[in-house]
Amino acid sequence: MKDREKGGGPLGGTYGLAALIVMQSLCAVFFIADAVEDIRTEPLNWHDGFEAVVALALIIGVVFGAREMRRVLDRAGRAEAAVSAASGALGEMIAGHFDRWQLTDAERDVALLAIKGFEISEIAGLRNTAPSTVRAQLTRVYAKAGVAGRSQLVSLFIDDLLGGPLAGLDMPEAERLDRNAS
Repeated sequence: MKDREKGGGPLGGTYGLAALIVMQSLCAVFFIADAVEDIRTEPLNWHDGFEAVVALALIIGVVFGAREMRRVLDRAGRAEAAVSAASGALGEMIAGHFDRWQLTDAERDVALLAIKGFEISEIAGLRNTAPSTVRAQLTRVYAKAGVAGRSQLVSLFIDDLLGGPLAGLDMPEAERLDRNAS
């Protein structure tokens, strides 16, 4: 939202679009005033009539443009709020799993970094630990989560986001129930 407000994009964001609408409005006022003055002082001719129609079209364009800008900004704001809510819900879901698995703080950090896609060496560098320590912590995380590795760990969260295992896949009922209980 801040990019739109402060000026991101080809027209300078919200302020740029608002300035464009103001400029169009001023032009419309000028053309209407000019057309009214021409019609008042001279007999009506095709040129003055055409000028008045063009000015009217400009006003209609300004009104529709302003309404469309407002609609797009409202929709973008709602989408941003939905993404923010989903992001918060994902964080809560991950924390809930970590609580159920009774992960230590170090295991939580390592698990979260692994879920985000960091390699063992990167996690070790970020945490100032040896890669063997990270491997041992991940092994404990996988054991507590009841999975064999990173891909299965990530799939637990994807399953939750999608509302459970994908229908139509051949997964034994006992395994499906066990995974959903975690």
